[in-house]
Amino acid sequence: MSTSATKSIDARGLYCPEPVFRTKMEIERLKIGDVLKVVTDDPESEEDISRWVNRNGHQLISLNKSEKELEFLIKKAK
Repeated sequence: MSTSATKSIDARGLYCPEPVFRTKMEIERLKIGDVLKVVTDDPESEEDISRWVNRNGHQLISLNKSEKELEFLIKKAK
């Protein structure tokens, strides 16, 4: 089953802490249950965004890694 994103942000070319900061800003704008897609090419984002999602009680639906990019699907929980 595929989950579609309510909103997407492109954080490619941005480095820590900017991808996490932009993720936080967009999640705050969404309604509970909405899904945010984040695309980044900062390798630190894998740990940074995953940790932020867990710490803030949201749900990491998926993390897809390619050679150059990371794609997160995050469901807003609160």
